Amino acid sequence: MKYTSKDSIMPSSTNIPDDWFEWEQSDKTQAEKVARPSLSYWNDAWKRLRKNKLAMTGLVFLIILIFLAIFGPILSPYEVNKSDLPNQYQEPSASHWFGTDSHGRDVFTRTWFGARISLFVGLMAALIDVSIGIIYGGIAGYKGGRTDNVMMRIIEILYGLPYLLVVILLLVVLGPSLTTIIVALTVTGWVGMARIVRGQVLQIKNYEFVLASRSFGTKTSRIIRRNLLPNSMGPIIVQMTLTVPSAIFAEAFLSFLGLGIQSPYASWGTMANDSLGAILSGNWWTLFFPAFFISFTMFAFNVLGDGLQDALDPKLRK
Repeated sequence: MKYTSKDSIMPSSTNIPDDWFEWEQSDKTQAEKVARPSLSYWNDAWKRLRKNKLAMTGLVFLIILIFLAIFGPILSPYEVNKSDLPNQYQEPSASHWFGTDSHGRDVFTRTWFGARISLFVGLMAALIDVSIGIIYGGIAGYKGGRTDNVMMRIIEILYGLPYLLVVILLLVVLGPSLTTIIVALTVTGWVGMARIVRGQVLQIKNYEFVLASRSFGTKTSRIIRRNLLPNSMGPIIVQMTLTVPSAIFAEAFLSFLGLGIQSPYASWGTMANDSLGAILSGNWWTLFFPAFFISFTMFAFNVLGDGLQDALDPKLRK
């Protein structure tokens, strides 16, 4: 109800005439109207992520990179591993956008083929780390007590092993190959993910909705799958975006040392290794392009991970 005075001067009498005021009609259908549209957790996170220009720049770059990794070698008229010695060390031009290497191979084609391998290794390593980490960390955090104590001691032992040394030893023993690289990167790579999942589960398992599910006799696997993990996806996704660039750099580093993908197959690491001698002769493009995409891909994943960390943080939700 709203009263509107028709006169600015109030009379001295306490009996105010009713005709001095008028009733404002109210619409009962608007009583339950929400002033702000309702947003789900993921819609609100996406809205906040879009405001982060640096994170969106990284996301756009990664989308373009994935697109060119899939279709770049297909659209190129040159073969990946075919040598063409008369055309060796051609500078970047309309015929060869990124120039050619010491064997006359098109650097543009090999760059995108190397992107396939690097992205595949990074994504597979991250998926395996997430799968093992979720199962291991979820069980340890939910069970607690002695089970958690034993499982965490195992993690501490694995965490104390030199990561790079373990990877190199496995590659030496099993032989360099794409499968061996993925196995070597994930032997101890899932430890960090398991610790993050365990911490989240320890916090969420005492919430009311989890206690209600336990009181109804719900199975442990179902509680972890339906209650605990969906509410832990924010930190898991952030950790995954940070695991991918680490795996990409590890693959490039191992291939650069000759322990990863072997020449003539294209990988950003093998391309950098093959171009070391060319730098001294002034053929800078053979090293510049693989080094640039290694660096910028890692940068894009890291800024995207930082943006997701802010966007998925419930404390920052308005």
